[in-house]
Amino acid sequence: MPRDLPLSNGMLLVTFDLEHRIRDVYFPHVGMENHAIGHAFRVGVWVDGRFDWVGAAWSPQRRYADTTMAADVTATSETLGVALRFTDVVDFYENALVRRIAVTNLGTAAREIRLFFHHDFHLKESEVGDTALYQPETGGLLHYKDDRYFLMNCAVDGRVGVPSYACGQKEMAGAEGTWRDAEDGVLSGNPIAQGSVDSVAGVSLTVAAGATGELFYWMAAGRDFTEVKTIDAVIRDKSPARLLARTQSYWRLWVLREGRDISALPPQVAERYHQSLVVIRSQVDAAGAVLAANDSDIVRFNRDTYSYAWPRDGALASAALLRSGHPVAAERFLEFCARVISPEGFVRHKYNPDGTLASSWHSYVRDGKPVLPIQEDETALVTWVVGEYFDLYRRVETVGPFYRALVTRPGDFLLGYVDPATGLPLPSWDLWEERWGVHLFTVAAVIAALRAAARLGDAFGETDRAARYRAGAERMVQAMRAVMWSEADGRFVRMVTPGPGGYAPDRTVDASAFGLVELGVLPPDDPQLEATMRRVEERLLVRTAVGGMARYENDPYQQVEKEDTRRVPGNPWFVSTLWLARYHLMRAQAPAELARGLELIAWAASHALPSGVMAEQLHPYTGEPLSVSPLTWSHAAYVMAVEEHLERTRRLSSCAGCGRPLAEPARPAPAAVAAGGAAG
Repeated sequence: MPRDLPLSNGMLLVTFDLEHRIRDVYFPHVGMENHAIGHAFRVGVWVDGRFDWVGAAWSPQRRYADTTMAADVTATSETLGVALRFTDVVDFYENALVRRIAVTNLGTAAREIRLFFHHDFHLKESEVGDTALYQPETGGLLHYKDDRYFLMNCAVDGRVGVPSYACGQKEMAGAEGTWRDAEDGVLSGNPIAQGSVDSVAGVSLTVAAGATGELFYWMAAGRDFTEVKTIDAVIRDKSPARLLARTQSYWRLWVLREGRDISALPPQVAERYHQSLVVIRSQVDAAGAVLAANDSDIVRFNRDTYSYAWPRDGALASAALLRSGHPVAAERFLEFCARVISPEGFVRHKYNPDGTLASSWHSYVRDGKPVLPIQEDETALVTWVVGEYFDLYRRVETVGPFYRALVTRPGDFLLGYVDPATGLPLPSWDLWEERWGVHLFTVAAVIAALRAAARLGDAFGETDRAARYRAGAERMVQAMRAVMWSEADGRFVRMVTPGPGGYAPDRTVDASAFGLVELGVLPPDDPQLEATMRRVEERLLVRTAVGGMARYENDPYQQVEKEDTRRVPGNPWFVSTLWLARYHLMRAQAPAELARGLELIAWAASHALPSGVMAEQLHPYTGEPLSVSPLTWSHAAYVMAVEEHLERTRRLSSCAGCGRPLAEPARPAPAAVAAGGAAG
């Protein structure tokens, strides 16, 4: 089930499923450790002798509150005659989830309504050795193991404490869990349990007919009891309502800090822009790691997760934050990269949020010979984004400490990691992490990195070094045109593999050819690039009602359609569709030519979840999210596409002499928005 409405402060990350049940609780790093590992934390309601768990039958309506990182969710049970409205935040400063639940009595008489909050922790990602207990000093429930503590508490009408509770065992000897104890509306009061345990807190309020009552719930996270007790005391002292308000204000200030005028965009496109900024920021750890995704359900697919810091994803997300006017998280990402980069000047496949080396499937040996287990594009993208940061913000004192670690050291590595005969990079893994060779996207990234290193070298007075980087980049451009251009296909190929007879091409059409434009290697009107992108659009459109663009031809990852691959070359990806949007925007020469790009942006906006959350890919026939959700890269691509549209609109709609607007920005036709990529 997709994750939705991630809430984070950089240390505590909480995600929900589509039924608005907590499913992942990460602490003390975003993406590390997951103390729920996908197990549902239920909310139950009892009234008039009837009980139900909030779920699909309640038809939850899920969204972020306007321009802020706060969940705003309504859920209604016609059977019970009760409506709930959740307002949830992770406080921007304290490591606490704070929830306000407005409880509306839809009945014709005053009624007692009981709510139950279930906790299914697997502390440090294991149920072994946990303890759950009622803690009389705070009046709340406490789960702990080693140096991980979670304290849950409630407040109704100013009274703090959990009036009823139960702690018990789960997942052993046939025990489903203590959540079953709530279903008669009365909890057993068992005060402690150890091992594989869960707990339930119960609260009660009386609500008049047609009226709405209110209660608060919070979950504090810490490394010992003193820490969570202190957070609990802060919430009591300041009041949970104040923490909710201050956190919403904080994130609203963050989202709107640059004052972007997006009023001319279609309303849904504009709303998704703000939501994408929030989602990206929720996936950034306080220590600088940018996590690819935090959806533990993917574990069922390959027994591993996306909760890692890929330097590629981090660099592209940082570029989106930089371009939208949010440099601080990008600066922290660069600090993270400076800590993890190797002495030789390259980054590894992926890292844990604390900077340790993460799991990998990249071998150190190939054909019996040692090889570097890297995706060279990741190293290159880190240097490229340093250049983007410097070009946009000119913060010499920030870039200075990174100059050796993230510019000259990787610049020297990239300059040396080439085939001396051609000047092309040596083989490495591709950006999709599936094949070994010399990849068009990797070549583009290395060229962009060497050019960035040359600009920075000039700026820092190392002109000789800068000249070497610049010469290496331009030699690589010529080698790319000579080796990776296929006259027979009339386009660039996505990969070549060196062998005794020269380079063998892989002619699969791949959307990542857009890297040549995104990274500024070739201008959008370059004839070879135009021919390549024309073929990309022709071959990768998903010709169903869902539409969108596939990643590459006959893409096997999570593949739905295995027969009619001409019609459905692969599942539609947000990233590849938004790449195509940006290409159309970047090559536009008049305001009217922006329409196709905006049409594709609107496709992405309309295929997100109601909250704005975008998955990695979609089912080509139903439009349902596939793989992980949200994917940070999808949101970064969306922000970049909107920023591209805003910039191109400004340039093309302004008088060259006075700078005043000449026309309104192009808008997509309503029918085209619905069809998206299928319109082609």
